Amino acid sequence: MAIIIQLDVMLAKRKMKLMELAELVNVTPQNLSVLKSGRAKAIRFSTLDAICAALKCNPGDILLHQTEQQKDE
Repeated sequence: MAIIIQLDVMLAKRKMKLMELAELVNVTPQNLSVLKSGRAKAIRFSTLDAICAALKCNPGDILLHQTEQQKDE
């Protein structure tokens, strides 16, 4: 997939656990785990907005676009 989810990086930078974020954004820990592991096929803008607000970051801090060529390097 060309979109890389870096939720684990932001959680580490903010010294926050997945469970704590789940409570703050009112999303199940299982759904955040799917997102964190990169298995998610989509994310609602409202969820992304809540995550960014809780982590005090921008969507670009969590989502990264990577081309196939970059992936091979």
